[in-house]
Amino acid sequence: MMRKINFARERERMIFEQIKARGVKDSAVLRALLKVPRHMFVPEDMQSYAYHDEPLPIGEGQTISQPYIVAYMTEVLHLGGQEKVLEVGTGSGYQAAILAEIVREVYTVEIIESLALKAEAVLEKLGYKNIYFKIGDGTWGWEEYKPYDAIIVTAAPAKVPKALQKQLRISGRMIIPVGSMFQELVLVTRGAKRAKKKKLLPVRFVPLISTH
Repeated sequence: MMRKINFARERERMIFEQIKARGVKDSAVLRALLKVPRHMFVPEDMQSYAYHDEPLPIGEGQTISQPYIVAYMTEVLHLGGQEKVLEVGTGSGYQAAILAEIVREVYTVEIIESLALKAEAVLEKLGYKNIYFKIGDGTWGWEEYKPYDAIIVTAAPAKVPKALQKQLRISGRMIIPVGSMFQELVLVTRGAKRAKKKKLLPVRFVPLISTH
């Protein structure tokens, strides 16, 4: 008989061993990671691995990012609590849940309909009311609700999509993995005249699917 997993304890261990130990300090991010049940966002046969330091498959050739990367990307956006955030690549819905615990509104776009509907069902079951969903090509962003205080992209394009930069408010921040064979996490800060880009660390994400 399989032992029953104490997911709350697993989350605590994840925070201590993977997140805090690697330098993430933002208390709002840590609280969100402690609260959101990551095991609810992965297939049932993967739930015992939900709090391990690794990405996991979620179907359709897509993955849920490793917990540390979710924490790191969220922290570098410097979220204060009242922001409107665009997420490109809903995937499992886990990153959207982390954001929704911290900010005022999350607008999330996913091109794969089956993933989008599954994520929406999980997030609704968990009671989130501040997440808005769209099925479509995320490289175009979500024009209707711009400008965004922050944008987070959870799959890698070959270069930063111009449409996303334009949907940031002035001084807004975007975190995005960029590259094909070799990828780097890039922080984009929009200025009044041009955007400033800063390379942060090497990463490995699935490619960002686009219709163009």
